[in-house]
Amino acid sequence: MSQGPVEKDPQDWTTGDEPMTAPQESYLQTLAREAGEEVPEGLSKSEASRLIDELQQRSERVQGGQ
Repeated sequence: MSQGPVEKDPQDWTTGDEPMTAPQESYLQTLAREAGEEVPEGLSKSEASRLIDELQQRSERVQGGQ
């Protein structure tokens, strides 16, 4: 029986040390602007993913606020 896809921790990604992708950077810029924060330069894919998760926790957009 399959229990659905298993999410890997970004630290365990084989490509996690590569530079963040353009979509990650764009989404991070949006979330950071809404949070009044700056996006650090030179983030890896895994670092960007963790920061996205963190900013989403604080975002009214993701939590359904208006």
